[in-house]
Amino acid sequence: MQYPNARFFRDNFPWLAAGMLMAFSSSYGQTYFISIFAGEIRAEFGLSHAGWGTIYSAGTLISAVLMIVLGGLIDRMRVRSLGAAILVLLAGACLAMASVPAAWALVPVILGLRFAGQGMCSHIATTAMARWFVASRGRALATATMGFALGESILPIAFVAALRVTDWRTLWVVAACLALAAIPVLFLLLRRERTPQSMGDAHQSPGLQGRHWTRAEVIRHPLFWCSVPLIIGPAAFITALFFQQVHLAERKGWSHVEFVSLFPLYTAVTIAAMIASGVLIDRFGTARLMRVFQFPMMAGFVLMGLGQGIWAGAGAMALIALSHGANTTLPTAFWADYFGTRHLGAIRALAAAIMVFGTALGPILTGWLIDAGIPFDQQMPVIALYFVATSLLISVGLAASGDPTSVREV
Repeated sequence: MQYPNARFFRDNFPWLAAGMLMAFSSSYGQTYFISIFAGEIRAEFGLSHAGWGTIYSAGTLISAVLMIVLGGLIDRMRVRSLGAAILVLLAGACLAMASVPAAWALVPVILGLRFAGQGMCSHIATTAMARWFVASRGRALATATMGFALGESILPIAFVAALRVTDWRTLWVVAACLALAAIPVLFLLLRRERTPQSMGDAHQSPGLQGRHWTRAEVIRHPLFWCSVPLIIGPAAFITALFFQQVHLAERKGWSHVEFVSLFPLYTAVTIAAMIASGVLIDRFGTARLMRVFQFPMMAGFVLMGLGQGIWAGAGAMALIALSHGANTTLPTAFWADYFGTRHLGAIRALAAAIMVFGTALGPILTGWLIDAGIPFDQQMPVIALYFVATSLLISVGLAASGDPTSVREV
C-alpha cells in the first residue's frame, strides 16, 4: 500500500498547493459560507425560508448550466490562466454581494458566487489533480481537497465572530480581497508546468474497454445514470445541512455559535477521511468504495434528526464528515478510472453541473418543507433512506459495467 510520504509532498508541492489554494478559494461560493449571512439577508430583504431558498436555487441552477458549457475550458487552457480568470470573477461576485440593492439582484449575485466559487474553483482543483497524477491520483486528490476542509473549518468561525462586530456587507469586501490575493500565489506556484503535462496524450490513462470516452459517450452509458443519484445526494443534503444551520440550531435549542463550533470537528474528520480515501483509492481503485462510502452519512442524518444534545450533533457531524471526505476525492477518481482522462474536463464539468444542481435542489426542497410545517430535523431520517437507495443503485451499475481496464502509471 502506498501511504502519503514526505518525498511525495516535497517533489510535488507546487502543484498540490495550487490545487489546495483553488479548493480553499471555492469557499466564498460554497453554501457553508454564504449561509453564514442567511439571517441578515432574509431580514434585510424580507424573505421567508422558501423565498431565500428559491433565490439561492435559481442562481445555483443557472450556474449548473454554465458549468456544462464552460467547464470543458480546463481541457484547453492552462490551470494558472483559467484559475486566475475565475478568481477575478469570484472577487467581482463577492463585491456584488457587498453592494446588492434588492432581493431581485440576489439571483445574479448568487449565480456569480456559485459558478466561480463552488463550481469552477472546485472543478479546476480536482480535475487538475486527476489529470496531473496517475499512480498517485488518490493521494493528490486527498491533498488538494484539504483546501475545502480548511475553508470549512476556518472561515465560518472567523466570519461568524466578525459578524458580531462588523456589517455583513463589509465582510463580503474582505472575501473579495482574499480571492484576489490568491492570484499572485497561484502564478508563483505554477511558474512551470506539471510533468507529465496536462495535455500530453502519452500520459493519458484510459478507462473502460481501454478507451477514452467522450462526454457524449458517457451520457449514453448506463453506469453514468446509476451514478447520478449518488452525486446529487451529498450535494443536495450536505448543502441543506449548512444552508439550514440557523433553523436547525433553533430547532435543537443550540445557539448559532454552538453549532458553528462543531465545524472544526467536522473538518478534522473530513481531512482524515480524505487522506484515508486517497490511500484506499490508490490501493483498491474506486469501485469498492463507491458502493459503501455514503453509509456513514446515512447514519449521521439519522442521528442528527433524532438526537437532541450538542453531543449528538457532534457525533452526527463526524459521521457525515466521513462520507463528505471520501466524496471530495472519490467521484473525480471514479470518472478518470472508468472513462479515461483525455476528456476528463468535459466529463467532470457535466458531473459538477449535476452536483451543482443538487446543491440547488437541497435548499429549495428543505425550505419548502420547512414552510409547510415539516422541520428540517424531521426530514433527516427520510434523507437517510435516500442514501441507502443510491448506494444500492451504484452497486448494480458497477456490477454490470465490470472493472476498468486502465493501468495506472507512475
